[in-house]
Amino acid sequence: MKPFIRFIGVVLGTLRAEYRQLSNRYFGKIHRFDGDARQICQQILDRLWEGDFYRTSLGHFDFFWMRDFGTVCQSLVRLGYVKQVHHTLRWALRFYRRANIVSTCIDKAGNCFEAPGRAIDSLPWLLHCIEVSNYPLNKTERKFIEHQLRKYRKIFLDPNGYIKQMKFAEMRDAVMYDRSAYAVSLVGRMAICVKKLGFENAFDIPASKYRDELIDTYWNGRYFSADMKTTAFSAECALFPFFLGIVDDADKAESTFKYISEKKLNEPYPLIYTDQPKAFRYHWWMSAPLMPDYASSTIWSWHGEYYLHLLKKYRSPQYDEQYRRFSRMIERHGTFPEMLNADGSWYYAPTYRGDPGMVWVALFLELPEPN
Repeated sequence: MKPFIRFIGVVLGTLRAEYRQLSNRYFGKIHRFDGDARQICQQILDRLWEGDFYRTSLGHFDFFWMRDFGTVCQSLVRLGYVKQVHHTLRWALRFYRRANIVSTCIDKAGNCFEAPGRAIDSLPWLLHCIEVSNYPLNKTERKFIEHQLRKYRKIFLDPNGYIKQMKFAEMRDAVMYDRSAYAVSLVGRMAICVKKLGFENAFDIPASKYRDELIDTYWNGRYFSADMKTTAFSAECALFPFFLGIVDDADKAESTFKYISEKKLNEPYPLIYTDQPKAFRYHWWMSAPLMPDYASSTIWSWHGEYYLHLLKKYRSPQYDEQYRRFSRMIERHGTFPEMLNADGSWYYAPTYRGDPGMVWVALFLELPEPN
């Protein structure tokens, strides 16, 4: 009976998400907030918390998304929202245990579902959140995670601990990768968290394996290549080895920043996904004519924030100007946009509209203002 109930939950959660997406495209309204960039972001963050969990946006993503929450969790902790972070994790773990899966999404009713498919990064992001927030796992939660780690290794990794050549969803979900640098970075981050949290009996692969793989296989002399077969630049693949601390190399980071500036991927706002959109294979439902340029030549604020964090970390002289550009983007639209066209205008497509009020504001609010 339980598998059937879980199946119904998956169907309901997925249908509701798809309905929200289409409804938002044609009938939703984008609320503009008053104030400067930081004031706008703070108002958005306050509204995304309703006492149970952090919603992903003020638009159609009004549910929990493990990936999005994972990327902002540490920022939320540093901003002083530890109580809300722990409450969100406790809420998510309750429904994950009920469904016996760590899924990409959970709707407000507690239905766990994948969007658009089974993802390789959901469990790594969960462990990341637990580690950076010092969440106090109870015995039942620890047992559940141990089981999920064993299942994860069997599904996604070969006997040597490397990612299998297979299909799975990840951050750039419109693209069909072959073992992306982003995916390798997330598995490496999970290995670090496993050791810190004491789960070695369920996952005993050292993080150094993934650091070495990124440098030996993915570094192309200018940036980390997108995947095993594509040397093109893709924002999340180029930035996440540094953002997650899997690779800490100032020279490599500076080389990546130089490429971004040379290709003007930080104009008019940071950051355009790629300068080589034709190098990738896209899922048909996330490409033209339904969603043209969705994850190609568009500006993604999410990646702009990783870029800003890395500019600050490596003390790049570009930080002040790029921070100001990013602030102008927020103030222009009066909200925090999910994505924009290459000219900085709001993204509209036949079946999709860029979402407003993203929880990603936490990453921006953590950044210091220029002097």
